Amino acid sequence: MTRSAGTGRPPAFATPLRVGTPNIGDRERFLARLNGALDRGWLSNGGPLTAEFEQRIAEQSGTRHAVATCNATAALQLALRAAGLTGEVIVPALTFAATAHAVSWIGLTPVFCDVDPRTGQLDPAHAETLIGPGTSGILAVHLWGRAAPVERLEKLAAAHGLALFFDAAHAYACTHAGEPVGRAGNGEVFSFHSTKFVNAFEGGALVTDDDALAERAVRMRNFGIAGEDVVEHIGINAKMSEAAAAMGLTSLDSLDRFVARNLANLRCYERGLARVPGLRLLPFPEGERNNYQYVILEVDETVAGIDRDELLAVLKRDNVLARKYFHPACHWMTPYRGPVRLPHAEALSARVLALPTGTQVGEAGIREVCRIIRAAVPAWPAE
Repeated sequence: MTRSAGTGRPPAFATPLRVGTPNIGDRERFLARLNGALDRGWLSNGGPLTAEFEQRIAEQSGTRHAVATCNATAALQLALRAAGLTGEVIVPALTFAATAHAVSWIGLTPVFCDVDPRTGQLDPAHAETLIGPGTSGILAVHLWGRAAPVERLEKLAAAHGLALFFDAAHAYACTHAGEPVGRAGNGEVFSFHSTKFVNAFEGGALVTDDDALAERAVRMRNFGIAGEDVVEHIGINAKMSEAAAAMGLTSLDSLDRFVARNLANLRCYERGLARVPGLRLLPFPEGERNNYQYVILEVDETVAGIDRDELLAVLKRDNVLARKYFHPACHWMTPYRGPVRLPHAEALSARVLALPTGTQVGEAGIREVCRIIRAAVPAWPAE
């Protein structure tokens, strides 16, 4: 057995505890759906499982349309292309690389915006200073399942005639102002990657109330085909397979169970890390529904006596594979690196990490993770 580095003892967890370990729903139900697809001989190209998945996503989101795709990055690209964006698109610097890459890959230029220092959400005041003659849209992010400042961004976009989209990869089945995430701006994009609490192996969806946008996206995801021998748009192959839809539907069947486990895990972390100096679990908005799939810990080195990276290394020695979410900030990544400084995004990127949660983590495991964290904080008295 591997020894915990520098201690001479086995790590606390023999099997690594990871962020984003897939939730698995009812295997028999999944296999029944998959066998049905095999019996029908309809494995892609808008089969009945994909249609059912789209209907359920639209219902959950309160939108008229859900356009299922092979992944969320493709859905972001389709949304921006179908909306006819050109030139520059404002995006937050504190997000996963795919947000910026989706903009760049279709020939647009991401313009990175700073974030609110407490929430990590795109800062509308800074975004307004970045709007120029080449700006065509804003792509905000509902970070860690917490909604972006929707109303302020909608007002800003309307005042400047900009398209507004949201990367809602973290926020499926969440609400903002009591309404389901998915109904804001011109459209929103969900991720159903295997690391998400509802997964379709790989998958995504654009949700919108814009009939014309949805119609263009549907055609563009299938090579731009509008009918037999008719190609109306430059398109790509971004369709969701029936196997992915079968997994997505099976995940949706267990949605309430997944959320309940995530919430129980969060409460266990809150109890275990309460009053530890220099540590803060980012709160969820009061009165809103959430999926609780991201437990985000912020480390204040000046108070805790340990920085985020040092704490990450301590956890790793015990096979707790927490994650930097997100590091580096996008404007520091090699494809985008330049002279721009965004102090709030940079500071948060250096202070936060995601802790393991989901159905593969139990309360006993979380209590042990909290014990490891407490023991690593010099400002915490020895137990």
